[in-house]
Amino acid sequence: MTDSRALLRLCQLVSPALPIGGYNFSQGLEYAIHADWVRDESSALSWIRGLAAHAVGTLDAPVLLRLHEAWTRNDAQAVERWNAFLLAARETAELRAEDKHLGRALAKVLSDLKVESAAPWAQRADASFAATFALASVRWHIPASDAACGYLWAWAENQVLAAVKTVPLGQSAGQRMLDALIQDIPAIAANAAAISDDDIGSSAPLHLIASAAHETQYTRLFHS
Repeated sequence: MTDSRALLRLCQLVSPALPIGGYNFSQGLEYAIHADWVRDESSALSWIRGLAAHAVGTLDAPVLLRLHEAWTRNDAQAVERWNAFLLAARETAELRAEDKHLGRALAKVLSDLKVESAAPWAQRADASFAATFALASVRWHIPASDAACGYLWAWAENQVLAAVKTVPLGQSAGQRMLDALIQDIPAIAANAAAISDDDIGSSAPLHLIASAAHETQYTRLFHS
């Protein structure tokens, strides 16, 4: 990325200060901790790395790249198709509700910032986060590969913060985990760019079990 403004826009887009409520969601990690599948720094990193490589990196990231291309071409039909595909791929009610909440919340922020085409998505109940993230990336001239890395980073950072708060872990442990994930993310993003349409999907069944079980977990800090 050579455009400083695009870099700063990407920083804005992935910042925890972005008012979309991402910190409210653990994506099943809270249940994994409750079930003692995740209990320390090592198991937390293993959980997050596994999801990054086999769920977010093989579902969200390749769909994000296709949405980036569709927004670039102003191909409304392709945008609708991939937005619907991603929501249909959410296999639990919590994951689907989270995606739609983040997508609509980001669209509202983008609409306030006068981003072209964002306003209608702020009124929709079926706006996925990847669709609005890709829209912002295109309008702010963020290259697709950088957008994919940024999306993966935002997801990974939120997961690490959830683990730090809930396991609990120290801040130094969180930074070590983020350091390890930084080493992984470029390769995951590159793999996402090479995945064919037919191979897009998640292969992390324990993640889905955790997400489904979290819906009826007795005490919860997170919405998912």
